[in-house]
Amino acid sequence: MKIISYNVNGIRAAINKGFIDWLESANPDVI
Repeated sequence: MKIISYNVNGIRAAINKGFIDWLESANPDVI
């Protein structure tokens, strides 16, 4: 089981740097 925790305050910057692509490839069970 993969659990990923993320700082929501930085989500906009992360999306601009490819966070969504990484998230799809990581395939976590829980975010």
